[in-house]
Amino acid sequence: MNVENAKAQMRKGVLEYCILSVLSTKDAYASDVINKLKDAKMIVVEGTLYPLLTRLKNAGLLSYRWEESTQGPPRKYYALTEIGKEFLKELDSSWNELVRAVETIDQTHNQD
Repeated sequence: MNVENAKAQMRKGVLEYCILSVLSTKDAYASDVINKLKDAKMIVVEGTLYPLLTRLKNAGLLSYRWEESTQGPPRKYYALTEIGKEFLKELDSSWNELVRAVETIDQTHNQD
């Protein structure tokens, strides 16, 4: 098994959670979301991000608005909805449980 493939699969598994987390701090344009994810080493391209944003919007977790731009066409800014904020709280809790479980397993593994 290829380690890089395993790492990519792990990143894909948490990508939606990361997108919601990025948008929890402020509304953002898709390029801003991509830059935040890249800064965190969660490499993602527009071709991956836009379908995820659409899926999250269709699920009622995100909304968007158009804003005029001084550097070209209007931009679509995404924001968490109230449902999205509640969903993110649940994901935060699940993430923390998962991290604790992995740490517990890792501690057991390291004691062997």
